[in-house]
Amino acid sequence: MKRREFLQTTAAASVGTAILSGLPIGAYGYSAQLAAMTNATTPSDKVLVIIQLQGGNDGLNMIIPLDQYPALMAARSNIALPQNQVLGLTTATGIHPAMASLHNMYQNGKLGVVQSVGYPNPNFSHFRATDIWTSGSESNVTLTTGWAGRYLNGEYPGFPTGFPSTQNPDPLAISIGSVVSNCVQGPTVNMGMAIASTSSFYQLLSGGVDVAPNTPAGHELTFIRQVVSQTQVYTTAIQAAAGRAQNLSPLYPAAGQNSLADQLKIVAQLVAGGLQTRIYVCQLGGFDTHTLQVPATGGTSTGTHATLLGKIAEAVNAFQDDLQRHSIQDRVVGLTFSEFGRRIRSNSGYGTDHGAAAPLLVFGSKVNPTVHGPNPTLPASAGVNDNIPMQFDFRSIYTSILKDWFQVTPATLTQLFGQSFAYVPVLRPGAVTATAGAVETAEFTVYPNPVAREGSATVAYDCAGGHVQVVMLDTLGREVRRALDRVLPAGLQQLPLDLSGLAAGAYYCQVREDRRTGSRIVVVE
Repeated sequence: MKRREFLQTTAAASVGTAILSGLPIGAYGYSAQLAAMTNATTPSDKVLVIIQLQGGNDGLNMIIPLDQYPALMAARSNIALPQNQVLGLTTATGIHPAMASLHNMYQNGKLGVVQSVGYPNPNFSHFRATDIWTSGSESNVTLTTGWAGRYLNGEYPGFPTGFPSTQNPDPLAISIGSVVSNCVQGPTVNMGMAIASTSSFYQLLSGGVDVAPNTPAGHELTFIRQVVSQTQVYTTAIQAAAGRAQNLSPLYPAAGQNSLADQLKIVAQLVAGGLQTRIYVCQLGGFDTHTLQVPATGGTSTGTHATLLGKIAEAVNAFQDDLQRHSIQDRVVGLTFSEFGRRIRSNSGYGTDHGAAAPLLVFGSKVNPTVHGPNPTLPASAGVNDNIPMQFDFRSIYTSILKDWFQVTPATLTQLFGQSFAYVPVLRPGAVTATAGAVETAEFTVYPNPVAREGSATVAYDCAGGHVQVVMLDTLGREVRRALDRVLPAGLQQLPLDLSGLAAGAYYCQVREDRRTGSRIVVVE
């Protein structure tokens, strides 16, 4: 490619991508269109930080069901923590000791846990599952856009033509990482820019570029890096924001020791410096722990997964401390997600295999500091295919935060995601608008249980009065039967559960109603 052709293509591409720091980060600014769509009268100063845990995080080793320890030990005695080492969040639920600082945040009202987050009929491929989470699609539907990209495309019509502008001087989205997050992929162009590494972020501030070898190929590489830097249209805005603030927390580890902390350190600096962005996407990899999740010899509280959980806790705690020292802690909430969880039963290699649902963490001074939903129900003797079934659809978390934090209307949310999803109060009541209380457990019984093949059972449920779903899931978390999906009146309900056609084995029966959810194991003989 000729240099002139390269300059032309790079200048166009750099509106959608930029190199800053090699880690993923995303941000959204104010626009008049957004104000009209959300009924806002002033620019929002609210920020959402999304942390992707790449590889499939073992949720059962992060958030531990203290009320089911015999079943947990039976399923994973070679990797499970001794019960006396687990830090209690509630009497029934605990957190890994490597996350002691997050345990403190929970006690101080700055951490919430959403149990068993996933989606119906889960996919166990890293690539496809990531696509589902970042696009907000059904498992059997492929979307070429990201959920946030669709949102931004509606807010900023015509992008990238005319951007940046006096009204919108800041990046619409930023991803810290060499690849822009698919979350912000729009219908025609990516709505975000990438910071390729933390080092390149600081080079952007100083105007330098990475040193290349003194060879013909190295000279060309230097030229490419200079062009990317020169054509980065948002450089001035980012440099100005970074120049207005410095990190204040002493809790950050030394540079290079914790990549997530390095990313969040940049986020804190840009937010404190006044960059008008709304969503930041960060990443931490290494969670595909098929083998040696814990060491083969020694205690189960150390090892690969414990180290990763410790990095999350260290980074988030330092980030929250930094925000507080800048007095901007009430403007920022964050969440973690992974493309899937791991199986209930461990394998012989001291690891865990690809699974279904997993807990999701929310953090910040405005989050609802509670454990949403009951612990997942573990079978007394889990098999190799047993999974944690979904209690909460991940899109419920997305839409609930968009609704409460950014004041997005229900009609717009339905348009963005193709359907409406149950509300989950992950933010404190009154954080931005009046919100409801915590998720409650849906108490119900199934009888007879076990039930004969080709037979039927009854679900006895005291309904609060609302839209109720009764679904059956297999051990892989796939929906195999939807027994009920309609509005019911308040009062005790005797709901028929047709099990004809199901093979013998254990299944999960779930009842969902508004902010109530519950799960029971049903055995078909």
